[in-house]
Amino acid sequence: MSPADFVEAARLGFKTIINNRPDGEEPGQLTAREETSISREAGINYLHVPAAKHEVLDDHVLEPFSDALATAELPVLLHCRSGLRSTIMWVAASVENGMDLDVALATAKAAGQNLEAVREEIAERGQKSSTSAVRVQAAA
Repeated sequence: MSPADFVEAARLGFKTIINNRPDGEEPGQLTAREETSISREAGINYLHVPAAKHEVLDDHVLEPFSDALATAELPVLLHCRSGLRSTIMWVAASVENGMDLDVALATAKAAGQNLEAVREEIAERGQKSSTSAVRVQAAA
């Protein structure tokens, strides 16, 4: 994103931006610190949950991402380099929080991202999280 994109996001009504790009991923990209400042100037909340491409379904990334989504003022604009990482993370977090996998994948596809290649990985994560939730409830 460029500084003008933050102004446009505010004009469109976004209240929060969640950046999933690690700093230094590409020469010339804005840093999280710069994006924080630009977001504040535009009147938008900003959260940085960086994820390398190979980490998008890892717990150490998805847990803080899920927390960020749960606490963010809506509507939220997610961003990474192409949108793919952010979309995979959104689908995985949504499924773990009870959304039907087919509905989440259809939503991603309608937004221009076909995630069929990672369907099984996301489904496995969703199954693990619902199994963990059942164990926690049974223990209580």
